[in-house]
Amino acid sequence: MSLVAEVPSIVSATKPSNGIRVLMNYVNGRWIDSRSTNLQPVMNPSVGQTIAKVPLSVPQDVDDAVASARKTFPVWSNTPVKERVQVFFRYKALMEKHMQELAALVHEENGKTIGESIAEVEKAIEVTEFACSMPQLLSGEVLEVSKGVECRIDRYPVGVVASITPFNFPNMVPNWTIPNALVLGNTMILKPSELVPLSSIRIAELLKEAGLPDGVFNIVHGGQEAVEAICDHPGIDAVTFVGSTKVAKLVYQRSTANLKRALCLGGAKNHLIVLPDAHEDMTASNVAASMSGCAGQRCMAASAMVAVGNVDHIIKKLCDESRKIIPGKNLGAVISKKAKERIEGYITEAEKQGAKVLVDGRNCVVEGKEEGFYVGPTVIDFVKPEMRIAREEVFGPVLAIMRADTVDDALKIENANPYGNAASVFTQSGGAARHVIEHASAGMIGVNIGVPVPREPFSFGGWNDSKFGAGDITGKSSIEFLTKPKKTTIKWNPESKVNWMS
Repeated sequence: MSLVAEVPSIVSATKPSNGIRVLMNYVNGRWIDSRSTNLQPVMNPSVGQTIAKVPLSVPQDVDDAVASARKTFPVWSNTPVKERVQVFFRYKALMEKHMQELAALVHEENGKTIGESIAEVEKAIEVTEFACSMPQLLSGEVLEVSKGVECRIDRYPVGVVASITPFNFPNMVPNWTIPNALVLGNTMILKPSELVPLSSIRIAELLKEAGLPDGVFNIVHGGQEAVEAICDHPGIDAVTFVGSTKVAKLVYQRSTANLKRALCLGGAKNHLIVLPDAHEDMTASNVAASMSGCAGQRCMAASAMVAVGNVDHIIKKLCDESRKIIPGKNLGAVISKKAKERIEGYITEAEKQGAKVLVDGRNCVVEGKEEGFYVGPTVIDFVKPEMRIAREEVFGPVLAIMRADTVDDALKIENANPYGNAASVFTQSGGAARHVIEHASAGMIGVNIGVPVPREPFSFGGWNDSKFGAGDITGKSSIEFLTKPKKTTIKWNPESKVNWMS
């Protein structure tokens, strides 16, 4: 049975239609019908079944959400941060209390394993915990710049922030923005992926239970039309986006053309450089996990490995580790039938171009879940840098291995790719590791770590075509994006010596 019918809080945010629940938008603390009658099925990719229908909202729905957020902004932004943060202490506790339920929702609508779903919610809790430290980070800057003259900086919220989030992390990525943006005094509109809208509904319910005032947080479901309305709306002051590079560029260009702040995170092609002295077991297990975790549907996944010199012993061990990853057990589904076909198309094309498939995950069927969308772990050797599978984001559990004679040759391959989210090096040499750290063109670097995601308060953010806009979406760097500084210069004592500064 679908969780849409099992969880009372989510049922309250839906209405029945021919036996299938239709989701509703969340505006000013109430669940309301979209003005659109255009509905899209929400699938459970593990079993290939429809579990709900989501409205593809129209610009007037965005208008409603913006009006709610703007109306609430003066009161919320003038609430002291020490009071705003209390909501998120309670929200964090509620997420911990409902961990299993939140993970089950992620599993159902996204298809990742329960273990991966729990880890996703745990990361969302971590970023909420960071938001709870904002009162300490916002204490301000004060300096006596001349005798009797004081300068200070105070931070004010930007206004109404819209967050457009992807399908691969239905709970974590919304929570990259929600806690920080709201604790900092902004009000917000969330446009979740139309493929995975259920987790956002539960987030709204928990925020309300935590005491967040109505109108501070709003949800508009939908697709391209809703995104374009967000980019264009004069009542929205800032936009964050996470998704493909193609769409990230468009959202950034359209939002900034409408004089908004924008921070848009795109795709990736993360290279793992493996040297002959790398620890065999650690490297093989790390690379296999990085390639296959979340079915490869994450922007930090290892999709390209550059083998430097003779590392055949590590590749053999990597293949052995990959065969331990079993679809339907410790490997989840990909998001859709279309995604499965696209991923398998990359594998077949590379094979036809001369690459050697060492572990083949095509034509995978899971017993008891025959209609589910599964691709098994796939390792392909002797991939050439000019092949499409080496250049483009596959977004599946597929590793393309390229060969290089030296570390510098490997770095040339890594530097030539247009993305810049992450790069890792596996070696026992501190000098080689430092060389890669300094010369890899990526915003997040790992040494003997396959998924170098920084922990709070260190912020998440890539380089090049993996990010458009200044700052990062999490951590301390997010404060710059989500607030605007006000500088004040003060003098009270007229007897102080006057100089050019006073």
